[in-house]
Amino acid sequence: MNDTIQTLLDHRSIRSYTDKPLTNEQIQLIVQSAQAAATSSYVQAYTIIGIKDATKKEKLAELSGNQSYVAKNGHFFVFCLDLHRLELSAELEGATVEQIEQTLNSTEMFMIGVIDTALAAQNAAIAAESMGLGICYIGGLRNKLDDVSELLQTPNRVIPLFGLSVGHPANRSDLKPRLPLASVYHEDGYNQDKEQLFEQLRDYDQEISNYYSVRTNGARKDRWTEAMTKLLQNPKRLYIKRFLNDKKLPLD
Repeated sequence: MNDTIQTLLDHRSIRSYTDKPLTNEQIQLIVQSAQAAATSSYVQAYTIIGIKDATKKEKLAELSGNQSYVAKNGHFFVFCLDLHRLELSAELEGATVEQIEQTLNSTEMFMIGVIDTALAAQNAAIAAESMGLGICYIGGLRNKLDDVSELLQTPNRVIPLFGLSVGHPANRSDLKPRLPLASVYHEDGYNQDKEQLFEQLRDYDQEISNYYSVRTNGARKDRWTEAMTKLLQNPKRLYIKRFLNDKKLPLD
């Protein structure tokens, strides 16, 4: 097993950091690593906003659901889907709005932006972890995107998708067991044998329940399927379609 694979398999979310900030060189290397990620048709449909201002970090922590590690870390990155740059490129080339609007508003272009951004972010995460740093993705930024967008001054067609806190770990959390390989890797087609899938989920439920029980000294014994069912029964962030429309992304 090489060092890259070991870094990948050793991933865990870090939510407690020392006060030591990242150096400018570390920040630059993380961003350059993000830019090295694969991108559909060379579109590079993302922008990364680094947050150094302590007041802005505190505000983002509040908007994300009062997550302290959004404010207290070595550096905070916000990964944004960015189709505004494409709009500017077309304007520079003399194209009219009518010529580009259907493509910019397409669900396919939105998916390209989301995928490009996610690939770049994962490259950044792996780069940071390879330096001995810890990371945690922050989906809570989407709790209040209107306020986040105003704070970061993002223009139309730019959507803050998630944050990434990075820093020197104050402590390391335990590795959380992932789904069994057979649940996520199917060969030559999707395995639709429901009984096999149920069996895999029951086994995973037991593993996760044991994990929580040991970690909390018996205070928690959550099953994975139980947690996912609660998630499905409590929809959230249903305003996002309206937000996308407001940001000139109606997704035709």
